[in-house]
Amino acid sequence: MEQSPALGDSGGREPLPIPSPRRVRNGSRVRGILGKVPPFALALVPAAIVVAIVASLVRETGFTNFGWQFFSSTWNPPVTWGIAVFVVGSFITAIPALILSMLIGLGIAIASVAYLPRFITQILDPFVDLLAGIPSVIYGIWGYLLVAPYFGSTLNPFLYAHLSFIPGFGGKAPDPAGLGFPLAVFILTLMALPITTLLIRDALRSVPKDLWESGLALGATRWETMRRVSIPYGRGGILSAGFLGFGRAFGETVAVAMVLNLVAHYPVNFYDGTATIAAEMFSILDSAYGNSQFLAALSELALVLLAISLIVNVVGRLFISRLSATEIAGL
Repeated sequence: MEQSPALGDSGGREPLPIPSPRRVRNGSRVRGILGKVPPFALALVPAAIVVAIVASLVRETGFTNFGWQFFSSTWNPPVTWGIAVFVVGSFITAIPALILSMLIGLGIAIASVAYLPRFITQILDPFVDLLAGIPSVIYGIWGYLLVAPYFGSTLNPFLYAHLSFIPGFGGKAPDPAGLGFPLAVFILTLMALPITTLLIRDALRSVPKDLWESGLALGATRWETMRRVSIPYGRGGILSAGFLGFGRAFGETVAVAMVLNLVAHYPVNFYDGTATIAAEMFSILDSAYGNSQFLAALSELALVLLAISLIVNVVGRLFISRLSATEIAGL
């Protein structure tokens, strides 16, 4: 009869190391310190960081350097400092990129959830995750070196030749280098696509399996079940993807500065360049060192960008929470 190993015998395995008394004392000390911290204090850390950022930016500007003229349309430092062109440029580049990324992301998510076999989705899903981790400067240099020549020699001239009868597609000829609004929207679409696809895919996969199978059992096709069951059920997550994708496109800096052909005026047509808040901050960063006016302008630009981002996020959260409350009330 085989005997069980004696107490303290590892049965042929190496015994576990015994922690040193100093390590035990240090661990107990850390746990004791953390135990004295009120739980609500840790929850206030993100809010404290936002308040600290806003306070430091306000201290640099004081809203006394430029006044309300800061929001005019003329940017000609150091004479005039109007930033309206940058605000408009940020919106007109971010919104088309958001629409395209949402449509493409919704298509990818529907195909992944409803149509593609599981073994294929297990291969393709990591590539979407990989796109989210690519640094923005990689998108920018790729767009500047490889995509811009194609836009300048092929796509933009084609659109200019065949769509010039449409307002906004005629007039000033496209830049032969390919830089400008179309390339910026293309790059921003690719950069917002991973986060929108991931969130939409997770929202559609959160639909209970019973609902999906019930729709199919009633004779609906996969597309009808997706359109009438899965998308309405996961619309809160889909809207969240839209707001986060907008924040990704609206605040992008380096890639936009490399492909937009930064000019401080409103675009005269579809192919023209313009400027965004983040890209202009990046471009005047060198001038801000040693120049108090440029530093104040940079701080106010940062405040405006932060304010718009916070407003969009707050409105998005309120809209989604109201939508969720309406769904609960309807149950």
